[in-house]
Amino acid sequence: MNPHVIGIDFGTNSVRALLVDAFTGEEVCSSVYNYCYGLAGVIGDDNNPFVARQYPADYVEGLLAVVDALLQKAELMPGFSRDQVKAIGVDTTASTPLPLGDDARPLCLRRELADDINAMAWLWKDHSAHDEADEIIRYVKDQGLDWLDSYSGWYSPEWFWAKILRCARISPETANMAATWVELSDFIPAYLAGITDFRDIKRNACAAGYKDMFNNGYPEPAKLAMLSPELERIAAGLPSVVVPAGRSIGHMRQSLTMHWGLPDDCVIAAGLIDAHAGAIGAGIAPGSLVKNIGTSSCDMALLPAGSGIKAIPGISGVVSDGIIPGFSGVEAGQAAVGDILNWYVNRALFRDGSSPDEKIHRELTEKASKYRAGQTGLIALDWMNGNRNILMDQRLSGLILGQMLSTTPAETYRALIEATGFGARVIIERLKEYKVPIEHIICCGGIAEKNTLFMQIYADIFNMPVYVASSSNAPALGAAIAAGVASGIHRDFDEARRCMIAPPRRSFKPDAHEAQVYEKLYGIYLELQGAFGTGKKDNYLYPAMKQLLELKRASNTMSSS
Repeated sequence: MNPHVIGIDFGTNSVRALLVDAFTGEEVCSSVYNYCYGLAGVIGDDNNPFVARQYPADYVEGLLAVVDALLQKAELMPGFSRDQVKAIGVDTTASTPLPLGDDARPLCLRRELADDINAMAWLWKDHSAHDEADEIIRYVKDQGLDWLDSYSGWYSPEWFWAKILRCARISPETANMAATWVELSDFIPAYLAGITDFRDIKRNACAAGYKDMFNNGYPEPAKLAMLSPELERIAAGLPSVVVPAGRSIGHMRQSLTMHWGLPDDCVIAAGLIDAHAGAIGAGIAPGSLVKNIGTSSCDMALLPAGSGIKAIPGISGVVSDGIIPGFSGVEAGQAAVGDILNWYVNRALFRDGSSPDEKIHRELTEKASKYRAGQTGLIALDWMNGNRNILMDQRLSGLILGQMLSTTPAETYRALIEATGFGARVIIERLKEYKVPIEHIICCGGIAEKNTLFMQIYADIFNMPVYVASSSNAPALGAAIAAGVASGIHRDFDEARRCMIAPPRRSFKPDAHEAQVYEKLYGIYLELQGAFGTGKKDNYLYPAMKQLLELKRASNTMSSS
């Protein structure tokens, strides 16, 4: 009987589990659990649009439910038995840090903190730590520290230290109760492994390198003290080493092996960020750019370990062993892609914010497909959730230019898709400028799977073929592959990739005419980017977005007081 592995993918709105034959790569079955708390799993704050939290009970309840369902399905398959499951791998959103107590349990699971939004998990798209991120950037620059060298000198309000500092500033009592903070991608493996002391939690190299300023060690506690004593205290409790992908952090806790009927020696692999796991599941290799396209997008590429490239201006991170051991992993991306379309359908068209049936998206896609490049007369900036790369400014906001009384929802919908394509091309051009080899592009994620118009527009805007990954569960498959390596079933990721990943299942080739028109539209996009996204001398448009944001924040503050 072939060994099997499980990959578990914790996304923004749900958790998915995938059972894979580790020798053949056959995806035996999958299951999904939708989060119950908040709006599609996200808990917000009416007085602060930048807040996005999650209740960790969703993670624990979702984990139990999704694996229960997975194994029940698997038992219906001829020849399967639970003792074939040799390892479990996990990927999650990032940076999604959560405060824990001494017992390695989330603070908000204590009865007295159940309603404390600051004791919950700070979801990746929580941007409330703008000021704190800016403060970290200024401090690092003023002190001449190397903490941000891998991040082009920038730090995001989405990331680990900014969020901890924000909590310390706005809720010091809650922050004081935390024995430590962990990335979600460390919490889930620790829970699976039965770790009950926060000091024993293993930190994964992926999240530590790309989000937590780990570079041959975390920032020195004494130097963090000038920012906040709270940061100094948390840093003092962090380990000196991190665990790369494809390594074991231990075996599954006994209570879970008994509950699920799995072997006592079932290995738990070190965690991964979902996008990075998706890159592995899509078959990332030198020369490929993998685009994980979902609520946001994350772009991944590999560089030889000896390339000499330590950072790329405007690009989120270049991290040694960040994706696959032995390579420097390059990460970039956009803060909103699918979220932009959801905003348009759920908010702009349906003012109460309720979620319409997917049928609305399908109808708009069908109508939008009838237009050709340039036919809508519209162009948009894809910054509804800020700009992650290459401007690295989460305070920027969106724009739709060219609207008329005759403009239809389908035309706007298409323009928003095109905007995400233009934003993606900006990243691709920057990577090429710095000699990152990009011979082909592989896309994965829900949008790549479901929306052929999206993929064709991307191929036309990039003017190069775009492939869709073989697996519709690329992040979960990537986590399963990491489990296969961690358990010793496979010698390394190269062997695992050959056994477990099929060639891309579909390709989209650029249309020469469309590509020519998009070249002109891309030029207009770059002009808008320069006007609204950069603070160059005599640029009077750039401050406009910032002023609008400040007015909004001031008005919200007055309304809540």
